[in-house]
Amino acid sequence: MSASFVRLYSDIHACQLCRAELPLDPRPVLQVSNEARILIAGQAPGLKAHQSGIPFDDPSGDRLREWLGIDTNTFYNPELIALLPMGFCYPGRGKSGDLPPLARCATTWRQALLEQMPNVELTLVLGQYAQRWHLQTREKTLTATVGNWRAYGAGLIPLPHPSPRNNGWLKNNAWFTAELLPELQRRVALILNRAL
Repeated sequence: MSASFVRLYSDIHACQLCRAELPLDPRPVLQVSNEARILIAGQAPGLKAHQSGIPFDDPSGDRLREWLGIDTNTFYNPELIALLPMGFCYPGRGKSGDLPPLARCATTWRQALLEQMPNVELTLVLGQYAQRWHLQTREKTLTATVGNWRAYGAGLIPLPHPSPRNNGWLKNNAWFTAELLPELQRRVALILNRAL
């Protein structure tokens, strides 16, 4: 990694900007490298990921790896996969699940990190918060945005969050499994085969 990337990564892990707004001590949870080929833009780590320090260390991660068609070792190889949530620290719980990521994190760190990752060929945008940041234009609903995935070109795919809370969404949108997932797996395999 370049010296500037190492310095930026170190600064992120020392960040205390949102300390007063977080339910627990800040613990940035992300996986990045300036060699990464695939960027997964998520929302924020859950409590289990906060405790372990490992992104997607929960049932959402199991489902996401299944969607991608890759094993755990590949998923956690930062030279291949960058896991970059919109908020790096656990935001706490709300009435219906985890709270939204704190906006300050993305405005402070996101663009600088993205500029340090020139090898990214495919960006996967999980959920509404990441879609607001990464998509120039999007539909009125997450379902419509994901349903229009072909419009975003070869380098970007909007996805729902892989949380078990979205089981109903997956059941009601069978096209996601039938049409989008095979193409997602094809693109991921193509990139990873070139990188290995």
